[in-house]
Amino acid sequence: MTNGAHLKELGEFLRARRAELSPRTVGLPDPDGRRRVVGLRREEVAVLASVSIRHYTRLEQGRIAPSISLLSALVRALRLDDDQRDHLFGLVGREANLPRRRAAQKAQPQLRTVLDDLTVTPAMILGRNLDVLAWNPMATALFGVDFTRVPERQRNYIRQLFTDPKMRTLYADWESSARNAIALLRRCAAARPDDLGLTTLVGELSVQDEQFCRWWGGRQIAPRTSGRKVFHHPVAGELALDWDVLGCEADPDQRLVVWIAEPHSRSRDGLRFLSSWVGKEPSAD
Repeated sequence: MTNGAHLKELGEFLRARRAELSPRTVGLPDPDGRRRVVGLRREEVAVLASVSIRHYTRLEQGRIAPSISLLSALVRALRLDDDQRDHLFGLVGREANLPRRRAAQKAQPQLRTVLDDLTVTPAMILGRNLDVLAWNPMATALFGVDFTRVPERQRNYIRQLFTDPKMRTLYADWESSARNAIALLRRCAAARPDDLGLTTLVGELSVQDEQFCRWWGGRQIAPRTSGRKVFHHPVAGELALDWDVLGCEADPDQRLVVWIAEPHSRSRDGLRFLSSWVGKEPSAD
């Protein structure tokens, strides 16, 4: 069991390491380069480790013991080498487990069969960390993204939300969609704190987009897995679509996301128009 002395030493180690780093070395923006403190601020470490500032402050003060998942997050956030990682875990009487880069996912055949049958409904198969594993022509038409032209490692739904300017005008309420995507990604991080792919994604988006960085480190919200979205589509006009998620027993980390229009509605007519506009190309992965 971790005693008070070890918790105090842990806090000292975290403060010392924080002082050795700069925003640039960990991929955070630092527009003016003028800082009142040496190294990283506490709130910056909290953002990188996906923990509240209050929780991280208490950790540095030696008032609480960290979980294994938080230790793993701190290893990544503070860019610790192997010796530093072992020392960090040793302070709380734990052995360090190396983070793992998981094997690339492939869309499950069962989900692909359903996807290919959806000729009027936009749909895509999402994997770990909201990676886009497969999509149908209607998804390409709705979002205006030809995923065949996107490098495979960058085929990610939340990456598109924050890096593609079209997304901010396509969604009538882009902020709500973006915040919900972050909440879903947080759930991925909680389930797989040692996932290097997820850590890389969060780090890159934190650097590229100030809103992502702020919302990732802000108040957590419960993610929604269904609802209604309104799109301002440049070809089909306004589309009010209900979205839902279908799971996969063969691989719980995959799900089929569909955007459905109510029967006999103007949005349904809009999807039918898009369907005739894009043709009948097969889905891709």
